Amino acid sequence: MPEHNNTSGNKSQESSDPIDRYVMDHSLRLIAEQKEIIEYTKSLPGYLSRMLGSLDEAQFFQVIIQLMGFKRCIEVGTFTGYTALTIALALPSDGQLIACDISDEYIRQDLWKKAGVDKKITLKVGPGVESLKQLLKENGPGSFDFVFIDADKTNYLNYYQLAMELVRSNGLIAIDNTLWDGKVIDESDTNENTVAIRQINDFVRDDQRVDISFLRLGDGTTLCRKK
Repeated sequence: MPEHNNTSGNKSQESSDPIDRYVMDHSLRLIAEQKEIIEYTKSLPGYLSRMLGSLDEAQFFQVIIQLMGFKRCIEVGTFTGYTALTIALALPSDGQLIACDISDEYIRQDLWKKAGVDKKITLKVGPGVESLKQLLKENGPGSFDFVFIDADKTNYLNYYQLAMELVRSNGLIAIDNTLWDGKVIDESDTNENTVAIRQINDFVRDDQRVDISFLRLGDGTTLCRKK
């Protein structure tokens, strides 16, 4: 499962910091189906149980989506479907999320339906790069408002370049895990995922096509507004 390799532990819901707990206790507004996906993900074996996206990050996306009136969104890396559900809940009735993943093995589509958002989500199963290329071919450049990148790290730069074509001017690209549990600043860490995260961070820093904000949200969230 090459697109499922996020085992970073630097997520607010996993933190023992009392400040993080306070923030979570005073901000998260979860519906029953979100809670069910959280518990389902925790029940998965081994490292899979730690691959849930940051809850505060997903809720932050809800605010951005509603604030900006986004309707057409893409998620690269869906896993159990928590962030997809959270995004879909924020979309208007005519909104659409294209959820891309290498496999649908763990995706709780039943909970999307139970939450009443399944009609807003289209699942594309297959390699992320190929899915984005197909979306570009079918919809053309500048056809989406928001792209969230949270899949296999070694393809992050490829996903970003395709997202730059897919997203419209004044649209937003969000990149997850850009701190990679702090490993990005450990020069002795030459793991391919760490190297790939450094690469995308360096590239985005120097990309004059976007305005950026690099946040210590979750495991690092980089927001890129296409000019």
